[in-house]
Amino acid sequence: MKKEIITSIKSFLVFSILCSLFYPLFVCLTGYTLFHHEARGSLIRNSQGTVMGSELIAQNFFSNQYFHPRPSSAGKNGYDATASSASNLSVTSKSLIDTVALRTNQYRELNHMSQNQSVPVDAVLGSGSGLDPHITVSNAIRQAPRIAKARDMNIEEALNLINACIEKPFLGFMGEKRVNIMRLNALLDKNSSIIKK
Repeated sequence: MKKEIITSIKSFLVFSILCSLFYPLFVCLTGYTLFHHEARGSLIRNSQGTVMGSELIAQNFFSNQYFHPRPSSAGKNGYDATASSASNLSVTSKSLIDTVALRTNQYRELNHMSQNQSVPVDAVLGSGSGLDPHITVSNAIRQAPRIAKARDMNIEEALNLINACIEKPFLGFMGEKRVNIMRLNALLDKNSSIIKK
């Protein structure tokens, strides 16, 4: 019995050291070595080096000078990184139907669209997390004229920035092309490549 207890204690100590010290250390070192930018939170910095946010978490941009992200139900006012959530409303919910109708009208008005022009679905419906930093390419292109006018820039310049931020489907076939709103708005301000530190 004594031998089994000593063996159990030794096994416990060995696996505790392996699993709570060496394995986490290995994962951290590998992450910081091979994926330095991602391991530090995929932070986006402005030209002065100040952190603006993360490529992984959407923020709300109210100004006409910025591309707007998907709607968010995360937290009381949305886009709260500490309260990731969806609206959890069903497709038959009157509240959801009214909200989508309101968002559709606001999107058309904001982007100077006629009533017969279709509005991208991701412009009126939030993601499951409420913090998805991506929008569809069509959503970004619909917003480009507003951005160009607000910033007194060529529409071609705005479209070129969108093209620079298009991310291909995962593994080339899973999902669809998308635009990272955080990177795109950072490029608008810097009009140069993202600084990764």
